[in-house]
Amino acid sequence: MKKKILIVGGTGFIGYHLAKKCLKLNWIIHSISTKKPKKKRFLKNINYILCDISNKNLLKKKIKIKYNYVVNLGGYVNHNAKKKTYESHFTGCKNLSEIFLKNKVDTFLQIGSSSEYGKSKSPLSEKNKCSPSSKYGKAKLLATSYLINLFKKNNFPCVVLRLFQVYGPYQDYNRFIPFIIKSCLNNAEFDCSDGNQFRDFIYVDDVVNVIIKALKNKKSKGKIINIGNGKSQKIGETIEKLRKKLHGGKPNYGAIKLRKDEMIDATPNLNLSKSILNWNAKVNFDKGLKKTINYIRKNL
Repeated sequence: MKKKILIVGGTGFIGYHLAKKCLKLNWIIHSISTKKPKKKRFLKNINYILCDISNKNLLKKKIKIKYNYVVNLGGYVNHNAKKKTYESHFTGCKNLSEIFLKNKVDTFLQIGSSSEYGKSKSPLSEKNKCSPSSKYGKAKLLATSYLINLFKKNNFPCVVLRLFQVYGPYQDYNRFIPFIIKSCLNNAEFDCSDGNQFRDFIYVDDVVNVIIKALKNKKSKGKIINIGNGKSQKIGETIEKLRKKLHGGKPNYGAIKLRKDEMIDATPNLNLSKSILNWNAKVNFDKGLKKTINYIRKNL
């Protein structure tokens, strides 16, 4: 029988790429989101369901079939909206997990975030004590803790993939990599930080591949696993690399002050992704940038 997957946040950047992969696998795909997909991220043969996952009663009514897999990519993207950030990233996850504790699934995969670590010292290990200061990081950590507790108490088949900085085609321009590429292609002036932060950038195809792998892996249940490329980039050096490649762009370094909760070095320890999932990223940063640049250049 065909596998059935529910992608929460299936209209977003990662959700779109995951749904596309699942279509190739000939799975039955349902997506839950608060809005219809943008034209560029619409896919045929996807059942798009509109629902706010923080509304448990409505969510129960919308979930009408049994699924093999649930992937929770849902959550409000404007992290300045504190209440919506909490409700979508924690309450929404709690609602989903409680529903699928009763409506049994093979795997409930939660997308976590490097923000859960707060200002822990890099390399960031899943064993680190997390102390996030951002509302987003706190909400994500609450969701992670709730799920792991549910696994320990009820053997709920969950896995948390803590993603670092994902990038690639079809990402919105308010994200770092597409924003810089677009600015450089237009030879535009743009404000940025002093560029001294370190980030691990992982290409979206690698993320999709590890999601599929984790869904099928029995050893991943009850685990928190970092997902990154394995080599951090300095933000300022990344901007200069893109300026050089694209022959344009005028950054105003230091015009944007770092947030109090900003992580200076977000470099992951990736031992668990290798030992549990037998996985490591395939697309190096330069190759991923080239693919992303080609897409943006064609679609500006």
